[in-house]
Parts: sequence; structure tokens; C-alpha cells
Amino acid sequence: MNKWNQQARKVLKGANQSNEFFNTQVFSDHKFPIKIPLEYAQLIDPNNPNDPLLKQVLPQIQGVDNAYSLSPLNDEQHSPVDGLIHKYPNRVLLITSQVCAIHCQYCFRQNFDYTQHDALSNWPAVEAYIEKQLAVNEVILSGGDPLSLSDEKLEQLIKKIENFKHITTLRIHSRSIVVIPSRITAKLEKILAKTRLKVVLVTHINHANELSSAFCKNIEKIENVTLLNQSVLLKGVNDNLDTLTKLSLELFSAGILPYYLHMLDKVKGAEHYFVTDEKALKLHRQLQAKLSGYLVPKLVRDQGESAKTWLYHIQ
Repeated sequence: MNKWNQQARKVLKGANQSNEFFNTQVFSDHKFPIKIPLEYAQLIDPNNPNDPLLKQVLPQIQGVDNAYSLSPLNDEQHSPVDGLIHKYPNRVLLITSQVCAIHCQYCFRQNFDYTQHDALSNWPAVEAYIEKQLAVNEVILSGGDPLSLSDEKLEQLIKKIENFKHITTLRIHSRSIVVIPSRITAKLEKILAKTRLKVVLVTHINHANELSSAFCKNIEKIENVTLLNQSVLLKGVNDNLDTLTKLSLELFSAGILPYYLHMLDKVKGAEHYFVTDEKALKLHRQLQAKLSGYLVPKLVRDQGESAKTWLYHIQ
């Protein structure tokens, strides 16, 4: 068994294990199960109830807010075949795994029907669809987390994607490599380096404290890959200038460019993470004044349109 497989099994599940590990009683079980890798848990300050990493995995009891829904992006409505989402003209997204190494409590796909939407088990239909979509030049691997797949399965999938002559770019979205840095294996490095496709690897990092020394050491080993990061603007986690500034600087130090700063997708259970447009725009203007332009992520909201909406003013 690979080291990363072993680390993936070392995880806190449910309120009892989490309360015992952190010597607290703040965790309680809700619909979206608690799942925290030990490597991530060890980055959390158990003496700080406001630790920004703790807040991302700590469920909260919510009131009723009709602006929040089970599926805020309506991904299912953009799925012409099971396992594939085609929302934007030039790219398709494949649901490659229902597994993620960590359950972030703001996850917009926490209610997604993964049993129906599985690109690997429905590959013939997925393949037939992509073959006909000649305007598509990019395939995005998502989930869950595509890097919860074994290197062998990932390599097989990439080879299948390479067979589409009109596909030039492969994008992989992953949080697993952040919370379990050993997922960056020597074989994964080789797989990404040898494909004919232009590879873009998008990490999901919301706070500089998530940039562990192990992750920074391992991400340096990935070559010939464009490294980008997307964050979610979260109340009590990263909604202040110093935190966002430090995140951009430390991402760049690790060889990763800040890409997107997402407004919260309004999924039920995530109400307490909401940051207003007014505050978000103010923070973004302050970032622009403080950082070089290439270190300022685009402030965006996904509204289910043909492209993400950039926020420049109050909507």
C-alpha cells in the first residue's frame, strides 16, 4: 500500500472521534458527515476555538434561509450524460470520484448524487459525447477529488482523454494533495509530465496555514504543469486583508499563482460562512493596492452562466 493510501485511512470521522482528538465538545453530527485527515487535524491549534482550519471542518447548526439550497449551482441541469457536466462552451467537467480526503463544511457538492454521476462507470456515453463536441478543447477532472483515484486509474483515464484529437488541455482540481501531501507520488509526477496534454493543476487552499512544509516540498517536484489556486472567501477563515495577502505571497513562494477567490456557493449548512459583496469588494480593492497584479486572484461568483461572473461592483 502506498504511503498516501495509508494516510488517507488515518482520518477523524464523526463528532465523537473529533471531540476526543481536539479535547472539546464543539463537534456534533449533521447530514454532511465529518471527515478530517489526521495530517490536516495536526495543523489545527486545539487551544484556539477560532482556528481558521478548524472552522472549515466544524459543522454548525443553521437557521432557515431560503436563499440556500441543496444544489446551489444546479450542476445536474448541465449534465447531458451521467458523469459529465457541460456548462461552459469550450470545456467539460468529469465527475471522476465521489471520494474526497476531507469534508469541508461549505462544499457545494455535499448533496450531489455521485452514484448516478460517475464518468468512469459511464465512459462509453461520456466518450461518445466528447467525440462530437469539437468546440471543446479542455477536460476538467473533478469530483469528489480526482486524485483520490489511484495513479493507475488516473493514468488510464488520461490516456483515454488523449485520444480526443481536439482536446489540448487537461485541468485537475484537487484538495487532497493539500491535506494529504504524500498523494504527490513519483508516479503521479511522471504521469503529468509525459502526457501530450497541457496540464493545469488547481489546488484548493483557503488559508496560508494549510501550506504545510510537506506540501510545499512535494509540490516542487511537479514539473511542466501550470499550478493555480482557487480559494473560497469564508467568514471567520480568510475574510481579512492580512490573511489574504499572506496566502497570495505564500502560494507564490510555493510556485502557485492565485487564480480565483470565490464567493460562497449558497449550499444549505454553509450559511455561517457568508461574506457580503460589500466586504468582499472592499477586501479585493485593498488586495489590488497591496499586491502585484499577478498575485491578486479574480473575485468571482458562479451563477450558472456561460462563464463565472467577475465582481467589480455590488450586484
